[in-house]
Amino acid sequence: MFGYLQALIHFIYWDALPDMEELVGSNSKWASTLMAQHLLAAADRYALERLRLLCEARLCEDVAINTVATTLALAEQHQCIQLKSVCLKFIALPENLKGKSFLHPRHLDCWYLVKAVMQTDGFEYLKESCPSVITELLQYVAKNGEHSAIACTHGNDNLDSDMNGRRVKQRIH
Repeated sequence: MFGYLQALIHFIYWDALPDMEELVGSNSKWASTLMAQHLLAAADRYALERLRLLCEARLCEDVAINTVATTLALAEQHQCIQLKSVCLKFIALPENLKGKSFLHPRHLDCWYLVKAVMQTDGFEYLKESCPSVITELLQYVAKNGEHSAIACTHGNDNLDSDMNGRRVKQRIH
C-alpha cells in the first residue's frame, strides 16, 4: 500500500527510480504501472520534476489495454502532454491489438480497441474524473480511424499496408 512512499524516499536519496518489480514483489507489468502512476502523482504533488519525467517515460513504455484509461486520466490531471499523446495514440491504433490470439484480422479496427478500453474499470474513472478527455479521445480516434481503415485487412490475410497506409500485397518468397 505504501510502496510508493518507499520509492519516493529511494528517489530522494539516490536520484533514480527503484526496481519497480522488486518493490511491488511481483514481475507483473500491471503492478509496476500502478506503482509508477502513484509515483507520478506524488512527484507532481511534491514538485519533483525529474521524478515526474521519469515516471512519465516509464508509463509511456508500459501502456496496455487494462491500464491506458487510468493512465490517460492521470496524464490529464498532471499535465503530462507526452503521456497523454501516447495514450490517445495507443487507443486509436488497431495495430495495438495485433498478435492477440483471440482476434480475427477483421476485428483490427480502431473501434474494437476503443470498446475493449471502455470495458475496463479505468474507463469509468476517466469518465468521472476527466469527462472532457472523452470528447478529445473520440475526436482523435475518429480522425485516426479514417487513416487506419485503409490499413485494415478486413479478412484478407495477403494484404498489408505500407508506411503511408496504402494497401499492398506481400510477396511470397
